[in-house]
Amino acid sequence: MAQGLLDKATLNRRALITGRVLSADPVVAPPGCEIASIIVQARPERLAELEAAITALAGCEIHGRDPRGKLVVVTEAPDSGSLGTLLNTIQSLPDVYSAALVFHAIETA
Repeated sequence: MAQGLLDKATLNRRALITGRVLSADPVVAPPGCEIASIIVQARPERLAELEAAITALAGCEIHGRDPRGKLVVVTEAPDSGSLGTLLNTIQSLPDVYSAALVFHAIETA
């Protein structure tokens, strides 16, 4: 047996922790997309400008609005990395106090 390669019979905690059970096979994402809902808390007097900035982002729609400064954003992204980037982008927009992921699902083809 080649050094660093383990068969299923020698799988143990130490091998798992040290990374010797990792496979060289590529990770294949499932077909479909990531769907998420994000609650955004922002300055109420700047809500209209923020809503325009968010809807200008690819895959984002506003599905709820509270005049006290809350938006419900529904978004669709091709993968979880893109979804995380989108969440960070929304969090870094001017006048945003917080943006929290409240729902996430993988839509399969």
